[in-house]
Amino acid sequence: MPSAPASATDDPRNPQKITAAANAAARKAFYTAAFEQHMLLTYTQSGLTQSGLSMSVFRQALIGYYNLQQRGLASATKPLLTVIDFSRSSRLKRLWVIDLKKQRVLFNTLVAHGKNTGEEFAKAFSNVNGSEQSSIGFYLTGNTYTGKHGLSLKLQGLEPRYNSNAASRAVVVHGAEYVCEDFVRQHGRLGRSQGCPALPTDQAGSIIRTIKGGSVIYAHAPAAVNYTSSFLQLDPALTAFARTQGLAKL
Repeated sequence: MPSAPASATDDPRNPQKITAAANAAARKAFYTAAFEQHMLLTYTQSGLTQSGLSMSVFRQALIGYYNLQQRGLASATKPLLTVIDFSRSSRLKRLWVIDLKKQRVLFNTLVAHGKNTGEEFAKAFSNVNGSEQSSIGFYLTGNTYTGKHGLSLKLQGLEPRYNSNAASRAVVVHGAEYVCEDFVRQHGRLGRSQGCPALPTDQAGSIIRTIKGGSVIYAHAPAAVNYTSSFLQLDPALTAFARTQGLAKL
């Protein structure tokens, strides 16, 4: 039986298909340029250059933030992004809470890694119960509770390979006395947790109350760690970015 003749719209040389493809390419280029400009502006106006957060790490965190919005996991009404850069020494301030709407850093402080993750530097990470190692990747913040460390914040790990067992491991944000400059001076490194991103006791409450209830946390791994994530794909992030910035209407 002879096959049906191909439709004109199936022809890759069809002007309508060529025009649609060209428009899509132009739209993507426009969104990409707008995103990169927005990222750079937020990075510079927030003072992140002086605080030690690298632009590449911030860019990854921002791509993940918009990917989570695109998937309906993160709310656009809570424009907060917390970045933990585990590639930095524990002697340094390596946690930032950034208000993306106001383009300013709300907090920049010390944060601990797990006992079995490393000494001064974080090297080994795990998603396994009992590992006493930190976990990397993207999280959403949950509700608060009062435990043995005082006010604490539950975390929802979003990545099966890296942090999805955060709840069962009781990996939470809390304050700890071993997270302070005095400990660094005495021991040459920060104190370590059982895998929780522990904070200085004098700042933990304020940070927890600020970021609770569905904001995004990105725990960045050192370059030697093999971390790949669908949350770092640019194209879906551009869609959410364009929508939140009103560019999709153009």
